Amino acid sequence: MAPKLIALAITLFCFGAAYADEVEVVTEVAVKTATITDTTLHAYVQAYGLVEPALASHGKAAASARVASPVAGIIAQVYCEEGGQVQKDAPLFALDKRATAAQIAKAEVALDFAKKNLARKRLLKPDETISRKLLDDAEQLVAAAQTDLQTAQTQGALQTITAPLAGTVSAIHFKVGEAVSASSVLADLIDAHRLDLVLHVPSQEAVALQIGQSVAIDVGKAVLGAGKLSFINPQIDPLTDTVLVRVELPDSACSPGQCLRSGQFIHARITVETHPHRLAVPVASVVNHDGQSVLAVVEGDQAVQRPVVTGLRDGDWLEVSGAGLGAGMTVVSEGAYGLPPQTRVKVLP
Repeated sequence: MAPKLIALAITLFCFGAAYADEVEVVTEVAVKTATITDTTLHAYVQAYGLVEPALASHGKAAASARVASPVAGIIAQVYCEEGGQVQKDAPLFALDKRATAAQIAKAEVALDFAKKNLARKRLLKPDETISRKLLDDAEQLVAAAQTDLQTAQTQGALQTITAPLAGTVSAIHFKVGEAVSASSVLADLIDAHRLDLVLHVPSQEAVALQIGQSVAIDVGKAVLGAGKLSFINPQIDPLTDTVLVRVELPDSACSPGQCLRSGQFIHARITVETHPHRLAVPVASVVNHDGQSVLAVVEGDQAVQRPVVTGLRDGDWLEVSGAGLGAGMTVVSEGAYGLPPQTRVKVLP
């Protein structure tokens, strides 16, 4: 019996081995997919900077001012308050005018006397009791008195300090009763609706910049309407190896809930290149196989690798081109790395 059992076991083993050779082992890889999209892609230069009041340009005055006293004196009145809105030429401060008022009154008396003296001399005939020289002297006294009065009145006008622009009073530096000298800065004004963004761009990236390029401003999770590149400094800062650029901010920079403030730190993206109507896939969809960029295109339950040429990257999207590719095609977006050139796949939800 033993030899028969051994023979039977050998026969069964050989049959099983032959059957195993005939059974095809099917490999199924679980993947996630995405769709090839026809879209517009952009290349950006990213930079950080500060919000500042706009400089004077195109016939417009600067959007900020440090209001200084033109003459020395003592603050008698403060007509503004910090955070308050003021109109152009509105009074902000008044200096004590008592001394100036006395000078004006004195000059008015002197002018009145000079005019009366001149009038009396003009009533006399030059060939009788008055010479031409005395008449000329009287006329000069009138002119001098008029000049003194105008000087005193000008001094009085300078003692009322007005706003050079419409805006917000951001700071007040003196109080009533305090003495100020000529050129003492009394207050700071800013027009919060005219702001610029000052960026410092690495010199190697600055070569791609051009006046007029669109700039997206990121404020937290929000993105304001695009600003416009308005100035590129021709010089490089040798200490930081950066180029200073200015961005003209859009009106939406001060829309309700999104108002930027002077001195605010901002991240911005300058659009330096635009590729419209390009095929794009998620970055993770493209992998390197034997030195060639490939894309796994899903056809039925099969994923077939196709060589592609990559282009512009915009965030999580990558521009691709290649034979047979088209918008709407399904590609492997997760699990593409390590896939064979052709394999069966199971698409995960």
